[in-house]
Amino acid sequence: MREILIVGGGYAGFYTAWGLEKTLCEDEARITVVDPRPYMTYQPFLPEVTAGSVEARHAAVSLRRHLRRTRLIAGSAVEIRHADRSVTVRPASGADYELSYDTLVVTAGAVTRTFPIPGLAQEAIGLKHVEEAVAIRDRLMTAFDQAASLPPGAERRRLLTVTFVGGGFSGVEGFGELLSLATALLKSYRELSMDDLSFHLVEARGRILPEVGDEPGAWVVRSLERRGARVHLNTQLVSAEDGHVVLSDGEEFDSALIVWTAGNASNPVVHNHTDLPVDERGLLVVRPDLRVGTADEPVPDVWAAGDDAAVPDLASPVPGARTVPNAQHAVRQGKRLAKNIAADLHGGRVRDYRHSSLGVVATLGLGRGIFQYKRLVIKGLPAWLMHRGYHVLAVPTWERKIRVLAVWLTAALFGRDLVSLASVQHPRDAFVAGGAQQESGGREASDRTAA
Repeated sequence: MREILIVGGGYAGFYTAWGLEKTLCEDEARITVVDPRPYMTYQPFLPEVTAGSVEARHAAVSLRRHLRRTRLIAGSAVEIRHADRSVTVRPASGADYELSYDTLVVTAGAVTRTFPIPGLAQEAIGLKHVEEAVAIRDRLMTAFDQAASLPPGAERRRLLTVTFVGGGFSGVEGFGELLSLATALLKSYRELSMDDLSFHLVEARGRILPEVGDEPGAWVVRSLERRGARVHLNTQLVSAEDGHVVLSDGEEFDSALIVWTAGNASNPVVHNHTDLPVDERGLLVVRPDLRVGTADEPVPDVWAAGDDAAVPDLASPVPGARTVPNAQHAVRQGKRLAKNIAADLHGGRVRDYRHSSLGVVATLGLGRGIFQYKRLVIKGLPAWLMHRGYHVLAVPTWERKIRVLAVWLTAALFGRDLVSLASVQHPRDAFVAGGAQQESGGREASDRTAA
């Protein structure tokens, strides 16, 4: 039986395994997926998770529930040695071990790109995983509770100051959704006003949302600023020590919540720990048919897709263009991978990956969005509805589609569920504190009895 090993259970990895289950007989191959998380994160929903418009669990697709014939290993691939046809796996606990394979699929996904900025590692949080989106939402709502009990002043201002660094899709969508949530929260906090909020979006380039045109990007900036936000273009984060933000334009302020969304970097196992060919950016060199290697020097039995693969964009008129690392391509590359691997095993025809963009669409908060397809630009509520319609169709499995729709319909009738569960991040605090109080009370009673 052939061993097919898939490194990474994100979009491309999930759809590859899902497709192989449908196209290969059970006795043809054993499919194995290695990923530290037991679910695939549908990242386009993360901004709405931060705003409470999508339940956190609904942005995650269980691998075990939907990959019924696939062996799932909870761990991280830390080294790939194709010369030996083996992958070193590091589980959450226990010693590293080796997995051998006949066919390897690398869909490890990207990691958040960071820089050695003072205070960044200690103060900032990313927006790449469900846990981060939930933490961002709970931190903002907890800050509202704390600020409402304080008089106007520096501490209240600090608690209600939010800083996003990075003006790509993830940053702008997360920023817009969190601003929408904060504005909605003001209705429940009579002690606070819009003047207490301070939202900053920091972008090193001269524009945001590079995937859309200049004019639509400028419209998004104006839209955010009309809602009370500050957009700092051509500006970099210089320091974030102790939550004190220093920007390259000279502005300084204290911020209780700093979110870093300034781009992705290739997975360390691909960039530094493999004998497979990589380019100058640390991405796997991939042919149009998603095989690793070049036309002249293909690597046998190795395939790749997603954020860690430099996939040629055959639909682009620009020579040498590579596909944009987004969900739209990763999903379709995963589906093509499954078909190509099955065709290769059955002696059939392997096809090149080609996909013309369907346009780009972004949410900017409840009822606000922007869509662009070539010269067609749609703004506001229609674009927001298109965003929701597209992603509820794109999220895998009917079970997830129905759950998300149910939450949206409930919210349309009753509004968002404005409850913070920040204490979930420290579940033992109440138990430990309660035990300490009982022990202290017991000692006091004993002392009184002895007296």
